[in-house]
Amino acid sequence: MLFLIDPIAFHVGSWPVRWYGIIIAAGILLGFLVANREAKKHGMAEDDLIDLIVWPIIVGIICARIYYVGFEWHYYKEHLAEIPMIMNGGIAIHGGLIGALTTGYFLVKRRNRSFFHMADLIAPSIILAQSMGRWGNFMNQEAHGGPVSRSFLENLMIPDWIINHMQIDGLYYQPTFLYESLWSLLGFITLLLIRKHLRIGQTFLLYAIWYSVGRFFIEGLRTDSLMLTEHLRIAQVISLVIIAVSIITWIYRSMKYRLPKYGDLNYILRSSNDETHRAS
Repeated sequence: MLFLIDPIAFHVGSWPVRWYGIIIAAGILLGFLVANREAKKHGMAEDDLIDLIVWPIIVGIICARIYYVGFEWHYYKEHLAEIPMIMNGGIAIHGGLIGALTTGYFLVKRRNRSFFHMADLIAPSIILAQSMGRWGNFMNQEAHGGPVSRSFLENLMIPDWIINHMQIDGLYYQPTFLYESLWSLLGFITLLLIRKHLRIGQTFLLYAIWYSVGRFFIEGLRTDSLMLTEHLRIAQVISLVIIAVSIITWIYRSMKYRLPKYGDLNYILRSSNDETHRAS
């Protein structure tokens, strides 16, 4: 008999609390703890970091849902009551990133801080939270690839409890959620290891490139992609745009500004009139 994971962790009265929400929240919390530890090295108070993260997270979640609903409007226009039900799944990472980064940019600038230095500080936290968040998709049995055999999954050397939960309506599916989670985790480790050697802004740009490369290829395996046209997947188009813009920005900033390395702790998160801070 197969042991299947219940997507509902527990109930508060009659209200179901899903693993999806718990895992997303845990990813955000862990990401904050990682960023907070780094922020202290740069002379930044915990309260300041909280202020600069809370609103981007809130706006990001709202935008992630709006983005998803917008591209699935053919369904939601007939089921309006389901629009706020994000606990059942249905948020798009690209929409969340657009909302969170836009909000974060204006908050950072209002405090006369360097956006790119702040982005470098939190980039590993973002990709770590994304890695954890994909396990919420696993619990909801979503964000998977096409049908495969059980032997295919066993050859991946993954635990039986993952294989069993990839069985949906009698068919086994490719665990694309796992591919993206592991790719993001590897990205998190890579960013932490090389960040101090990169110039200001390059950690964030490398994060954008790294995640987008993985997302482009993994998205091609999924069966539940948001589609721009019958054959064009939105996430793949956005990923290509992000890769191109990030590379161009990297080259432009490297040629135009004398950027210090992130590992130079004398480069504190504050505004300045020098050339470096104008580059931010």
